[in-house]
Amino acid sequence: MDIGEVSKISKLPVSTIRFYEEKGLIRSVGRKGLRRYFAKDVIEKLALIALGRNVGLSLDDIGAMFTADGLVVDRGCLLDKAEILDKKIAEMSAMRDGLRHAAACSAINHLECPKFLRYLNIAGHSGYRPKSKL
Repeated sequence: MDIGEVSKISKLPVSTIRFYEEKGLIRSVGRKGLRRYFAKDVIEKLALIALGRNVGLSLDDIGAMFTADGLVVDRGCLLDKAEILDKKIAEMSAMRDGLRHAAACSAINHLECPKFLRYLNIAGHSGYRPKSKL
């Protein structure tokens, strides 16, 4: 497949495909004039790269998993990323719940609402402490 076909199928810009080739993540199988050509398995590799990027892996992390023998998954790295995603999901869920509560809360000042303050704390704003009333 030429680079244009790979771009169309993978929905990646040609520049990204060239960049991944420069980084050694994928390889062209030849050229015809200025056009690069790739084996059909490049689409699968590009999908793996996209998956890795979506979960926060660096291109170096992803590149280390591609070996001459195929794909060697760093299970420890994946478990670490899964743990990070679990924490992020919990934070995002708390923020969503806080937004829903704030939208429905009848408090005039949300910073005086104990439930809203709990959501702020859970969402990662644990440094916030309401002013004490003297």
